[in-house]
Amino acid sequence: MNFASVRLITDDVDRLVTFYELVTGTPATWSTPDFAEVCFPSATLAIGSTRTVALFAPGSAAPASNRSAILEFLVADVDTRHEFLRGHLSDVVTPPTTMPWGNRAFLFRDPDGNLVNLFTPVTEEAVAKFAAVPR
Repeated sequence: MNFASVRLITDDVDRLVTFYELVTGTPATWSTPDFAEVCFPSATLAIGSTRTVALFAPGSAAPASNRSAILEFLVADVDTRHEFLRGHLSDVVTPPTTMPWGNRAFLFRDPDGNLVNLFTPVTEEAVAKFAAVPR
């Protein structure tokens, strides 16, 4: 088994796709006006409109209601990304901080309130753990 993607459901696909293109520096691929993907070597961030929920099961997902998951992106230099994004974010939760497990992390919310964490391994153990993951 291989982890393939995370899908966010939103009332405003354009806004959320634009946000993640800015945060990641990766252009999205649009399948329809209701569905786009931001693809990375390790997984895909899919963004779908509330209209797509009915294709699975009506009412099975709701936009802007996540309070338990954190989308995490490994970046080459979290401090540089923080400086780049600083004027574009309206809800910074934690500025770049070195965590006890060896990552320097920057936590903020996307326009729908989902938590996003950009991190860079900084200790020898953390660097070794993520050495094979593309950035």
